[in-house]
Parts: sequence; C-alpha cells; structure tokens
Amino acid sequence: MKILKGDRVVVLKGKDKGSEGEVLVVLPKDNKVIVEGVNVAKRHSKPNRGNQEGGIINKNMPIDASNVAVVGAKGRPARVGFEVRDGKKIRVDRKTGSEI
Repeated sequence: MKILKGDRVVVLKGKDKGSEGEVLVVLPKDNKVIVEGVNVAKRHSKPNRGNQEGGIINKNMPIDASNVAVVGAKGRPARVGFEVRDGKKIRVDRKTGSEI
C-alpha cells in the first residue's frame, strides 16, 4: 500500500467525499484505512473497565484505500509513486515529482 499511518488524506468517493483527515490505522490485508473523522458510526457499549459510563459512542470505521488519496502540495490529491534517491526508496508525487 502507498498510504501510511499519519498521512493526510482526502476522501474521493462516498458519503464523506471531500473531507480530509489523518490516517490512524492501515489494514493492508483488507486494503482499508481508518481515517480520523471519516466514516463515523454510532456504537452502543456496555459499561466496562475501559468505558466506565457506557452508552452510545462514535467509532471511526474502515474505508477502502482506493477511495482516499494522499494530500500533496497545494492541498490537492496526489498520486503516489516510488523513486530511489541517494540509495533510499522514497514516496513522490507523480505529477510534481516532489517528495511526500
């Protein structure tokens, strides 16, 4: 996958189209990512040690990685490619060639 934890991404399709957020978790086996504030669902939880009160909580749900794009220069969605520079493999914006 070309999307990594901590990347700023923009949603390209779905109910949250156009919204931006930071990638919290990457699930490469399922080709999904969990983005902060995107695809939020309400879940009912019982009181337990972790959640003393219980009740209805908001939970970030996975979204398919093909529906998000890394935010490149100027805040635009960028296509990500790889290049080897100075013996290191780095991610670059395919359009501008700048490092991500």
